[in-house]
Amino acid sequence: MTTDPAPSPDAPAPERLRDRVTLALVAGLMALPFGIRAPLAGFIGRTLGRFTAIRRRVTEAVHHFRPDLPEAEVRRIALAVPGNLARMIVEVVSARDMAALAATLPIEGPGLAALDQAQAEGRPVILVSAHFGNYDAWRLALIHRGYTIGGYYKELGSPAMNRRYVEAVSASGQPMFPDTNEGLRNVVRFLRKGGMLGILMDLDRPNGVLIDFLGKPTRTVLSMAEMALRYDALLVPVWGIRTKAKPGFRVQVDAPIPPSDPETMTAALNRVFGAQVIAHPEQWVWWHNRRKKSHP
Repeated sequence: MTTDPAPSPDAPAPERLRDRVTLALVAGLMALPFGIRAPLAGFIGRTLGRFTAIRRRVTEAVHHFRPDLPEAEVRRIALAVPGNLARMIVEVVSARDMAALAATLPIEGPGLAALDQAQAEGRPVILVSAHFGNYDAWRLALIHRGYTIGGYYKELGSPAMNRRYVEAVSASGQPMFPDTNEGLRNVVRFLRKGGMLGILMDLDRPNGVLIDFLGKPTRTVLSMAEMALRYDALLVPVWGIRTKAKPGFRVQVDAPIPPSDPETMTAALNRVFGAQVIAHPEQWVWWHNRRKKSHP
């Protein structure tokens, strides 16, 4: 009698049914023209969102951060968010189509001149955004403008989905740095050479500290501000905001956060991001579990 060997601790996790279904849907959508593919993904996301836990999680998050909102507005946000997420996923893996679209996007905001000056001086920049609108829209638009923008990303739990994601974002712009020790070492080298690094601020991390976000103490990492101070980098919030009118997005580059101390700078990032969430609540994913009452 034989038994199967125990799986190696380094072996990739098996694909979940949810991940296999997502990959199959994305593969089917990719066979369609981009102008049909992206809106259809949004429709599928909104439809499926009615019957999954996503709607409940978004509703709970909106109630937590915006208890002042009428229930009708909470329902509108909870119904819209899954559609925007599904659309963003398909847009991100549509690297060539998004790169062509990004070349047409308007770029505005008080931080744009600061980016131009930093590039001319060879000064490093940390571009901070979130799972909001479409973070690849601003990255690709700035790459088209002539910037080289590295990306720092958290690897996905599904090996197949992670492979597809990394292939897509790498095809549209390099370098990409995974959230690993080696990836972080490469980020440091990149910044020391005057690189521009894109990073998302809205994930929960165990080493975060409680800082106000939309009026609530919210666990937030200080590392972006700490890196900006350590490497004399500009800390610049930037957003790819979805619009109803063509071309479908506008890129907003906010003014650099003034250097001070990590907590003050991170609180400023939260305020700027919170203003975007208030203005466009359906464009943030909402369900990242940052609503911790304490932290280590």
